[in-house]
Amino acid sequence: MTEPSDMCVPQGGDHNDAAPTSERSAEAKAGGSASIRRLAVSWGGSAARIFFPPSCLECGRIVSAPGTYCPECWPRLRAIEAPVCPVLGTPFSVEMGPGILSAEALANPPVFERARAAVVHDGPARGLVSALKYHDRTDLARWMAGWMIRAGGELLDDVDLIVPVPLHRRRLLARRFNQSAELARAIAVQTDIALRPECLVRKRATPRQVGLTRGQRQVNVRGAFEVPEAAIPLLSGRRVLLVDDVYTTGATVTAASQALLRRGASAVDVLTFSRVLAEGRLA
Repeated sequence: MTEPSDMCVPQGGDHNDAAPTSERSAEAKAGGSASIRRLAVSWGGSAARIFFPPSCLECGRIVSAPGTYCPECWPRLRAIEAPVCPVLGTPFSVEMGPGILSAEALANPPVFERARAAVVHDGPARGLVSALKYHDRTDLARWMAGWMIRAGGELLDDVDLIVPVPLHRRRLLARRFNQSAELARAIAVQTDIALRPECLVRKRATPRQVGLTRGQRQVNVRGAFEVPEAAIPLLSGRRVLLVDDVYTTGATVTAASQALLRRGASAVDVLTFSRVLAEGRLA
């Protein structure tokens, strides 16, 4: 920034070309105030990093930047990367060629078009989901959403709006927030895609899915979701990205996708932070 002492009046010119003294004084004061504000912000950020240094998302060790893992925990986070089944997003052990589907996708074609997940649901990933979901760590949603965007780039290129898997109102009151909505909001902010949580509600309270078999999960969430009448115009003819925290058997996102499609969505894609895979299983 140019300081007032560095400013000069052109020699040999009309003094009217220079700003009046009062204006130069006001500009100098404004510039000085801006400098002080920037310095205060810089000092504040430095002080925050000294007293509250960034920590590993898994173990809490000090790391160089927020939203990262330490060298010990990073290798335990298993990203889901290509090659994957083009429909279910489950990883292949080798490149299978374009258009080749997994056995599961062929045997049980989903109602949604594509599903993708950022990481395998074990180790640090399981800890992140638990911290977000049960320990009020909503600050993690920003970082988790970044990985989801990386995993779901091809889905995000095509969708018109983002809809989170909703909680029933009683569970929402008890938990105070919806972890899927936090992830969806962070994705919407980072991609500038419209977020429409009002397009889907959970009309029936369902028991927790933990410990249920695939069949029990399907029965548990059958008919649990609906699209409100007022949201139909927002949904009609549009491609939806359905966001959830974990893909386990697909029962929840299937029931939610069916509700969206019945009310006029042209297609539904699914994006989750993590995905449960059988130990060692590749598609």
